[in-house]
Amino acid sequence: MTTDQLKIPTAALGTWAWGDNGEPGYGYFGSGLDRADLELIADKAHAAELRLWDTAIVYGMGRAETLLGEVLKRFARSDFQLSTKFTPQAAGSGNHPVADMLEQSLARLGTDYIDLYWIHNPGSVERWTPQLIPLLQSGKVKHVGVSNHNLEEIELANKILAEAGFRIDAIQNHYSLLHRGSERAGILDYCRRQGIPFFAYMVLEQGALSGKYSPENPMPIHSDRAGTYNAILPQISALTDKLAAIGKRLGATAPEVAIAWAIAKGATPIIGVTRPHHIDGLVRASHLTLTHDDIVELEVVADVAGVSTRGWWEREMVV
Repeated sequence: MTTDQLKIPTAALGTWAWGDNGEPGYGYFGSGLDRADLELIADKAHAAELRLWDTAIVYGMGRAETLLGEVLKRFARSDFQLSTKFTPQAAGSGNHPVADMLEQSLARLGTDYIDLYWIHNPGSVERWTPQLIPLLQSGKVKHVGVSNHNLEEIELANKILAEAGFRIDAIQNHYSLLHRGSERAGILDYCRRQGIPFFAYMVLEQGALSGKYSPENPMPIHSDRAGTYNAILPQISALTDKLAAIGKRLGATAPEVAIAWAIAKGATPIIGVTRPHHIDGLVRASHLTLTHDDIVELEVVADVAGVSTRGWWEREMVV
């Protein structure tokens, strides 16, 4: 068992959008990135004690990792934590595909160790999980987690790791007001019982719950996310209105309320940050207190919307 403590922040910093090709309107998110903004984001996050950065080799097939590594050069390595992933669907054909992908990530990020290394999608739990063990033993990986795994797969991965004296240190799944499969499948309860942090990605549904977009102001038309969300913007307008109304009462914005909901549910939200003001919003969200009635009302309105935001890479968690 590693003795390096994984520091769990109120929220983690996501870099999925950093993998976009840099042309506004194109790429997965359609987000144009400004290098000066990214550096300011890093400075503001550092000052706010938000220091766990989440990325993956498949975010732009290395672009996000490379950008993140360059931006974080301004800090001592001990002053931040790096979270990146092995994706089975992108594995090479060598004898040690997990170790090979890790080495690529280490090179791009400019570091010699990863604080939290994930199996990004399950593929074969029996095949991939054992390959994490020598990486933990070598010290190149300090902690390991699983992402997009269902409860049965999580339990199996934990059993495999336990036989070598390790354990799953974190779980990361899609979790939002519009996608609560991990809660309904008992994964959040499992995390509470086992003392395992639960990281939630897509808490804002790629911006759909930010209040920024509407049928009159849709997502960038050439972005991949537009194909998922623009058609359902009318159906979720009651939810974004409810988020805004609660926010108005609390002196907060709609996305800050959505983030505060995830925190109140016991999750550590991973929030994509592409503009400096995103850090300010994260700080405010971490200090919001929602009432029980707020949480119930939000979930009822979300359920009434009746939409599915499950990604093409995801399976249903409730079986």
